[in-house]
Amino acid sequence: MKSYIVLATLLGALSAPVFAGDAAVQAAKEMIPLADGGTLYIFKDGLMAQEDRFGRATYQKIGTSVVAKDGRNIAITSNEVARLYSLLRKGHRG
Repeated sequence: MKSYIVLATLLGALSAPVFAGDAAVQAAKEMIPLADGGTLYIFKDGLMAQEDRFGRATYQKIGTSVVAKDGRNIAITSNEVARLYSLLRKGHRG
């Protein structure tokens, strides 16, 4: 019985990173992988935010463009950095 508890605890600890950013994924209408390793989130209301390759919400100046992994240039039309930051941290506070 004790070994089951230890096993369940270890599996729970190992699966925690799987849910990182889960709230952001659910809030997004579309997630576009970027050439630099980041991700561009387009939310259901049409606003957008960018996550860098390290998983952090990053500021983007409106009017600039980013390059998608498939080579498309995408113009930044909004900057919801605070919204993405909040969604990425949701459920990860101690």
